[in-house]
Amino acid sequence: MGETGGKLNEMIKKAIRDLEVTTSEYEEILKMADEDGQIDSQEQNQLKQLQDMIANGTIKRTPG
Repeated sequence: MGETGGKLNEMIKKAIRDLEVTTSEYEEILKMADEDGQIDSQEQNQLKQLQDMIANGTIKRTPG
């Protein structure tokens, strides 16, 4: 996992710990995942976990 992957991982872990993600944090996560032009399998898994938790209400999306 490169530097970008590490930052992405930390941002997703923070959202899971906090049980919320702001709109700007969510946009930053998506931007970071696509920064190198490809999303590897680990990034895909992390993004899917985040999306699933948002979809089922575990993580709340908040303004900001």
